[in-house]
Amino acid sequence: MASPRDIRKLALLALYQLDARAGEDIESIRESLNDVHTLEDEGLIFVDRKTEFTDNQRDKAFDLAQRAYEHRSVADIELNELSKDWTVTRMPIVDRSILRLAHYEMTAIADPKPKAAVNEAVELAKVFSTKNSPGFVNGILDKILKRVLAHTDTASEG
Repeated sequence: MASPRDIRKLALLALYQLDARAGEDIESIRESLNDVHTLEDEGLIFVDRKTEFTDNQRDKAFDLAQRAYEHRSVADIELNELSKDWTVTRMPIVDRSILRLAHYEMTAIADPKPKAAVNEAVELAKVFSTKNSPGFVNGILDKILKRVLAHTDTASEG
């Protein structure tokens, strides 16, 4: 059975592809989630070999990726503002995808768990990006977290 982290990994894979393909070929991207274990032949291990995904879990991951991709213009404005030296277009696509996914989870879902989204994003960066990426991702998402928590506190007071 797939864990929430495994589903998030699939969402990252789909979001990466959506970004790389400029949102085109959606059916092919969704189909790519059906057998992620075949990626091991190319040296890409996304989940433990024992992990099995249900169709519902694959759909959930793809839906999360699509929503984050559709939300990217909102995310990119904030990411560009907070990342002074690295515009979104200059970021490695993996880091950009991780940040967009976390931004979406922190700001646009009905029941956000922003601290968990930051932790999960850092873990994804540790596994799928460079040695400097976890710190980079954490630094930017920490700034977003402060904004989200300040907004939550203000909203609960009113």
